[in-house]
Amino acid sequence: MPRPSSTLFPDDTNSSTQAGWVSAHCDGGARGNPGPAGYGAVLQDEAGVVLAELSEFLGNRTNNYAEYSGLLGCLQWALDHGHRRLRVVSDSELMVKQIQGKYKVNSPDLRPLWEEARRRIALLDRFEISHALRHKNKAADQLANQAMDRGTNRQRPAAEAPVPLRATPSPAGPPSANRVEKPATMLRGFTRNGTIHLLGGATLPDGVFVKIIPE
Repeated sequence: MPRPSSTLFPDDTNSSTQAGWVSAHCDGGARGNPGPAGYGAVLQDEAGVVLAELSEFLGNRTNNYAEYSGLLGCLQWALDHGHRRLRVVSDSELMVKQIQGKYKVNSPDLRPLWEEARRRIALLDRFEISHALRHKNKAADQLANQAMDRGTNRQRPAAEAPVPLRATPSPAGPPSANRVEKPATMLRGFTRNGTIHLLGGATLPDGVFVKIIPE
């Protein structure tokens, strides 16, 4: 992204901090919108080494509030740890374009968050932000959901996964009591240590065959 102004992107010619770029993937969400909300973020150095994983419960908030909180968390972490060049990736098109100056910030709830983000960005030497589709932001999304789980004392079911799941009917033949029919909607989740975890608290009946499609 080009540097639109010296206010958001201070000149770093004479900066004493010449460390490499830090990349952050951040995500926020709310169950109910507004509802129990949280954000998650993963920060990495230029070699791809994970520097930090952030996950915070925010109480009852909106999705957009949670998205901005994720950005603010990344900015503050970078400042606290002396990293002056930050690239942020978010799946919130609204927030990204507001920070880029392409969209106006009309919401009185988001305006203070946007102003605080600009203030923190101005303390960096360089800053970039870009939009990515949700399936490219899985790790941050998982951390955001973990924050919401903690805040609501929710235990995730033993079977979950970030991939579409389908019940596979048995070979040819009419439906019977022993056949599991394909569900009407596609389920999503993720795999961890060989275990499937469904998102949103969904469950599958015993005997269901699933098809895992990496995203």
